[in-house]
Amino acid sequence: MNSETRGMWLGLLGVAAFSLTLPATRAAVASLSPIFVGMGRVVVAALPAAIYLLISRRGWPTRAQLKSLIVVALGIAFGFPVLSALAMREVEASHAGIMLGVLPLATAAAGALLTGERPSAGFWGMAVLGTLLVVAFSLSKGAGTISWADLALLAAVGSAAIGYAEGARLARSLGGVQVISWAVVIAAPFLVIPASLFLPGSVEVSLGAWLAFLYVSLVSQFLGFIPWYRGLALGGIARVGQTQLLQPFFTLVAAAVLLGESVDTMTLVFAVLVCLTVAVGRSMRVGTA
Repeated sequence: MNSETRGMWLGLLGVAAFSLTLPATRAAVASLSPIFVGMGRVVVAALPAAIYLLISRRGWPTRAQLKSLIVVALGIAFGFPVLSALAMREVEASHAGIMLGVLPLATAAAGALLTGERPSAGFWGMAVLGTLLVVAFSLSKGAGTISWADLALLAAVGSAAIGYAEGARLARSLGGVQVISWAVVIAAPFLVIPASLFLPGSVEVSLGAWLAFLYVSLVSQFLGFIPWYRGLALGGIARVGQTQLLQPFFTLVAAAVLLGESVDTMTLVFAVLVCLTVAVGRSMRVGTA
């Protein structure tokens, strides 16, 4: 199995882990503050990450690596968690899952800017087509308008794309586990106080909400990034990033099974069309500068 194929399989494993993020966030914010969920998940993830760094004894990152880690932390340990949690108070997980279908294009663009990858015109064509499908879905659901929650999701996409691309670039020298571990450990001290301010008080919080919070903390914020960053580093950011176009379909299934959300025919059609762009985009050439 060559490195690109291994990268694709690892990428799919990461996407499978991330596909439950939106349904779990939706379940968590039903009883918990979105700020607590968005920031608290990073604080909790920092605990196993710090233990790993202490046990592995790989040493401190260099100054250049530290600068990159701050960029990663801002993207995937602050921007995406907080913005997506705020949006999930307003929209269903199935709706948000389709909106996040634009993430592969954003990741490819960030990869082209940060790492020198040069996707072909055909690749960009498939990525743009997938993005247009996502925008069309949002407009159709919003009666011709895009809500503030959709804008928050798009901003979350931009944050995640930068964090993914910079993290993948850094994973080539540090390793995927090191990257995500340092990212959450760096971010946690700045988030622990704001998160504690939104701790649930006397309001009863369901067990399901706590379990959902635990999932986004340990899997979405930490464990899922281990195969994801490794896959991006092995197979290329643009190409492996296209596996994220499958995430909306996975999220639809999870939202239906775990939250009981109804998936109408139009939503399913858009999910299938977006997923089809993966098959075509997968065959398109991606070069390096």
